[in-house]
Amino acid sequence: MSSPTRLDWNTIKTQATLFASNYATAKSEKAEAQSFWNDFFKIFGLERNRVAVFENTVSKLNNKTTGFIDLFWPGVLLVEHKSAGQDLALAHEQAQDYFIKLKDGEHPRYLLTCDFQNFWLKDLEESTELRFTLNELPSHVHAFSFMRGQKPARIHANDPINDKAVKQLSKLHDALRRDGYKGHDLQVLLVRLLFCLFADKTGLFEPQGRFADLLESRSREDGSDLGEILIHLFCELDTDFQDRQKSLPGWFKDFPFVNGKLFEQKIRTPSFDKPMRGLLLECCYIDWGRISPAIFGSMFQHVMDLDSKSIGKNAGKLSTDDKDLRRELGAHYTSEENIFKLIGPLFLDELKAEFETVKGNANALFDFQKKLRQLHFLDPACGCGNFLVITYRELRLIELDVIRAAQAFGARIAEPFQSIMLNVDQFSGIEVEDFPASVAQVAMWLVDHQMNMQSGQVLGRWVSRLPLQHSANIRMGNALDIDWVAFCPPSRTHYIFGNPPFIGKQYQTAEQKADFDRLLAGTDLHGGGVLDYVAGWYIKAAQYLRGDSAAQANDKRRNFEDAKFASAKTGSIFETPKEITDNLTAGDMFELADKIDFSARQKIRIAFISTNSICQGEQVGVLWGWMLKQGIAIEFAHRTFSWSNEASGNAAVHCVIVGFGLASRVNQRSERRLFDYLDVDNTPFEISVKNLNPYLVDAPNVVLATRRTPINGALALTYGSFALDDGHFTISAEERERLVLEDPKSALFLRKFIGAQELLNNVDRWCVWLQDANPSEVKACKPIYEKVKAVEKWRKLSDRETTRRLASTPMQFAEIRQPQSNYIAIPVVSSGRRNFIPMAYVSADVIGSNAMQLLPNATLYEFGILSSTMHNAWIRYTAGRLKSDIRYSASIVYNNYPWPDLPVDTKNNKLRNAIELAAQEVLDVREKIQASDNAASLAVLYDPLTITKELFTAHKSLDAAVDAAYGKKGLKTDAQRVAFLFERYEKLVNMAELAG
Repeated sequence: MSSPTRLDWNTIKTQATLFASNYATAKSEKAEAQSFWNDFFKIFGLERNRVAVFENTVSKLNNKTTGFIDLFWPGVLLVEHKSAGQDLALAHEQAQDYFIKLKDGEHPRYLLTCDFQNFWLKDLEESTELRFTLNELPSHVHAFSFMRGQKPARIHANDPINDKAVKQLSKLHDALRRDGYKGHDLQVLLVRLLFCLFADKTGLFEPQGRFADLLESRSREDGSDLGEILIHLFCELDTDFQDRQKSLPGWFKDFPFVNGKLFEQKIRTPSFDKPMRGLLLECCYIDWGRISPAIFGSMFQHVMDLDSKSIGKNAGKLSTDDKDLRRELGAHYTSEENIFKLIGPLFLDELKAEFETVKGNANALFDFQKKLRQLHFLDPACGCGNFLVITYRELRLIELDVIRAAQAFGARIAEPFQSIMLNVDQFSGIEVEDFPASVAQVAMWLVDHQMNMQSGQVLGRWVSRLPLQHSANIRMGNALDIDWVAFCPPSRTHYIFGNPPFIGKQYQTAEQKADFDRLLAGTDLHGGGVLDYVAGWYIKAAQYLRGDSAAQANDKRRNFEDAKFASAKTGSIFETPKEITDNLTAGDMFELADKIDFSARQKIRIAFISTNSICQGEQVGVLWGWMLKQGIAIEFAHRTFSWSNEASGNAAVHCVIVGFGLASRVNQRSERRLFDYLDVDNTPFEISVKNLNPYLVDAPNVVLATRRTPINGALALTYGSFALDDGHFTISAEERERLVLEDPKSALFLRKFIGAQELLNNVDRWCVWLQDANPSEVKACKPIYEKVKAVEKWRKLSDRETTRRLASTPMQFAEIRQPQSNYIAIPVVSSGRRNFIPMAYVSADVIGSNAMQLLPNATLYEFGILSSTMHNAWIRYTAGRLKSDIRYSASIVYNNYPWPDLPVDTKNNKLRNAIELAAQEVLDVREKIQASDNAASLAVLYDPLTITKELFTAHKSLDAAVDAAYGKKGLKTDAQRVAFLFERYEKLVNMAELAG
């Protein structure tokens, strides 16, 4: 397959928009179809004639006639094209007829029928189809990712039984809680019931249904004795057979001994009534053997939503609503879909690939199985254990593939593979709350038994691990205080992963801020106050990899005592500690222990799902500037995607995934893996890159400093003015009319007022502006004077001292930064959907609000640079975000932007003149469109789906002029532009340091 030009999805979407516009009136298959498909391929940077042919000859089903496939890409795509208005269903049948008669190896995965205005795409491998119109093409270009040689990432979907099970158990929880059975006792009861319900449907309790039968046949219909029966059962499940009373009734004594301390703790006996008993029995009728481990996170989310006052340290928080409590605990539970996005590139993809290379060699296969058993995993924010249980399940599935491969060699060779090696004790977790930690512990046992049942089918025998001998190492505590090295020594840890709490800096409690203070004490990381709470896990991970923990020395000793390693001095392999000490001096031993310790830390790979803010804006310089100094490098990443999880009230969060490790290992890789998204809600597609910097760009590892002035002498950018008026000074057009009608002199004190919304959407808004007003005239104008009095009163009553001080000057805005000249207005926040942040020239008599960045004295040259794709690409990668919206800042985005190196005052500079002419053309086209369409606001003009061909062309001309000013041609993607800009930025910084 020919490799298409590497276009980013923004470019593809823009070209699809232009394509749709160009062929909006196409009708004739004979006259226009071939040019239509040639241009269609170009949307994706692909020349059609290099991969596909028109009118490919093929026999029809009767073998007596010949047909012609309109467009054929062997092995990939078959297109049947019709003139506008013809029946696509008949065209689809025709395409299927051709498919059947193709030769082996030619059969395409995709069938596509089209009549210019309508598309019908069918994926024969996935048995899915998509229908859309030509105008909708820009929204569906991701469906043609195969045009770029990409395949969608595989995502595991959950069984619908999960939702049914969690809702039914939640009903029981609600009923018990309303009746007064709550807090820790209720949480422990739920965890035990989960285990019993699961065990009853999966053969752990024999015969199957024994638990349900006990509840139904041995408890009264009114439920009055059900709580006592459950407590009695829990006691027997915690008692070994040999220690049980001989007179114990048969319906108790034959239940198995579970062990594992699950039923050890004493809890208050719950009271049931008839409806509660019915709810528990209904739970018994669900097939719990089919549940996914992700259900436990969902269940806990629901419990926390409804039982917030009984969760650990949050007892008594009766006024905290569910959303705020979830934020405080960071409780955003991870779906299987998002877990696979992380564990795939972290280790699962490589393990599966390794299995494919060894499955034909019995010895290598056995070594591979032993390797799987030696792997150890840590989730330092494990919650209910979703990462741990799903990872364990996937490793067990690989082990099953190993066993099947061994069986193919025959019974004698397969014999060593008959025992299951993997176990739950390979997994560790840290969780701050008691209840989810308990759920995680139980979830690991349950997924273990799920996999034992599958293993039994392969091995031909029943596999059970009761009584429980092994357990996951789940520790309750604050992960930012716990010494990870002491808990999980690097010599025995391979992967660290998870979903740390999503808590922005503005939402952190005093306790969480104190966590950060303790964590940063003694480090050289400065400015930590701007960091989100999740950054703490990155800092802890870097410290873990660096080896500067007090527990690291003990781990070195453990390495030396029990590791099998090679001597750097002799090259020999020492099998026992005695042989080591016999052959090495104390100095050699210490040096070798250091090397082994470094080797242990170097092998460790780490990845976290995080809010995307840690790779954007001011946090990058603080966090990643420090991380890079610690010798950390990024190995793979997912750019921003929309969060989804299994919890009710699904939280709307935009996330990234960052995989990293010691640079000494990561830099040995020739390529890094980057997963990108067309839109935040779409499926990821993989890109191979040479390097990943902290902005998730294939560019040098530089971070942008927070600068007060532009890096290379550009005009100063500033915020607009801030009223701090409780809305009294800012008024609508209707209120302005009312004020002027009440007193015509009011018009003297009213000025046009624009923020981001006003600029983008042509909103008519005004403000009271008294900067140069005569006080006596203000007092004489009653409507305006009443506004001033209202502002004074509100400021005086404020809780903030600075606001109260401003009550002494109530006529003035709190912050006044209005330019004396015309200026360029830039919205502080703008939709991430747009290819360009809409900017505009504004008259000096229009007051710019603090929702705008203002650039006074700007010429067409500045407008051209700031409106170019070069600058907007820089924005998309370096600006902070509010969800997916872009937050434009002076200190990070503008002041760090590397402008072209052009003379400022040279009137005859051709490159500068070309930019100014192109910038004027953009303004002229905008004005022309708005003159004929009053509703065409900047938001409409720059919507990717409604941008006109004329405006698009004007911006393309501007881009060419700006690229030429940088001495660059042929830049096609954001990634290429930003990589170039980062290189230029790095040179400018180096030059500034030398000059300094």
